Amino acid sequence: MKPRILIVDDDPGTLASLSRAFALEGYTALTASSGARALERLAEGPVDAVLSDVVMPEMDGLAFLARLKERAPEVPVILMSGQATVDTAVKATRMGALDFVEKPVGLDRLLLTLRNALRLDRLQRENRELQRYWREELALIGEAAPMVALRALIERAAPSDVPILIAGENGTGKELVARGIHDLSPRRSGPFVKMNCAAVPAELVESELFGHEKGAFSGAAALRRGRFEQADSGTLFLDEIGDMPAPMQAKLLRVLQDGEFTRVGGSGDLKADVRVISATNRNVDALLGEGRLREDLLYRINTLTIRTPPLRDRPGDIPALAGHFADAASRRNHWKPRHFSAEALELLRRQAWKGNVRELKNVVERALILSDSDPITPDDARVALGPPAAGRAGGVPVDGPLRDVVDAFEREVIRERLKANAGHVTNTARSLGLERSHLYKKCKQLGIDIREE
Repeated sequence: MKPRILIVDDDPGTLASLSRAFALEGYTALTASSGARALERLAEGPVDAVLSDVVMPEMDGLAFLARLKERAPEVPVILMSGQATVDTAVKATRMGALDFVEKPVGLDRLLLTLRNALRLDRLQRENRELQRYWREELALIGEAAPMVALRALIERAAPSDVPILIAGENGTGKELVARGIHDLSPRRSGPFVKMNCAAVPAELVESELFGHEKGAFSGAAALRRGRFEQADSGTLFLDEIGDMPAPMQAKLLRVLQDGEFTRVGGSGDLKADVRVISATNRNVDALLGEGRLREDLLYRINTLTIRTPPLRDRPGDIPALAGHFADAASRRNHWKPRHFSAEALELLRRQAWKGNVRELKNVVERALILSDSDPITPDDARVALGPPAAGRAGGVPVDGPLRDVVDAFEREVIRERLKANAGHVTNTARSLGLERSHLYKKCKQLGIDIREE
């Protein structure tokens, strides 16, 4: 579709010459003889850029710019004038004009300015769309350094066609990363096919990957296309690659080397144009040492390794993640939108999150189901967190950074003492050997609301 350019000028000759020149350059030129008429044209349909004179009767270019930015703040605007001062140009730029050119306008200069404006606008739109995609589609949310680096690496790796290994703990979003690579790659219009190697019985892995012919084995009542055929022209995501049986790893290696495979019970070689992305939640060196992963296969699947950060490495992202999951669950279930109180978010932020983002998502949705309050309180969050999970002792995490373990232990001790003293702060402080003021300070630091204990 041709870019639509709105030209605003009270001089008919300028409108005619510029619209003709733009049309010859492949643009769709719309014209308006005044600021008021230009606003009417904008109401009729969107434009990709605006070129406006400054000195016009009734509504000058700066007044028009102000009105335009209220209606369509993202549309790039170029102002032009033969009578403007430096102050006018500075004011226009501060109001949102992308550029300012002097009349008489040199056509080459104007066309270059317009192309640059459209290119910048396209890049800004792509960036906004990418940010929306990260947040709404993938939920790769967070501004902590590990997440910023992760998104940047995905964007860099996606356009290539090299095999990628995604390494990370359970619940850190390995499949989301694989989906992001696919969706940002030239293969985005092709299929994204996934297979969890740990979930398929060893005797069926070959059939799942390569398909089978009718009658190839008992129960093979019809021809079946395997995951490689299904992923032709797209991406195949092999999750938990370290759980693939050793004999199948050798066959997979041949396919990755030669690009050919044979259905179970078949005789002819088949080809599929597939990009393979693999993932594991295990330590790769340990997999190699235990003989669970072939070294030659590893070299084929990890031209690039991407690591997904655990949630404990980015606790500052927890409020944004919790808000996202709460909004998504409310939209999906047609619930009234609700949010977490600052104290509840602080409580969530201080958890160990052994299950990472997946565990946080479950807790957020559980809190929305079990609580009617808005905002959701720390007590609501504690109920949603449930009893101490596996990997915790008495509610205290045994995994994670020492500071988190110490904070969790202190939090549990103080809460138990407050309960034992019926919430009496002075008696609780005395039993802990603390000054009353020190106990208040410690409770604030640990996210404990003494009024609610």
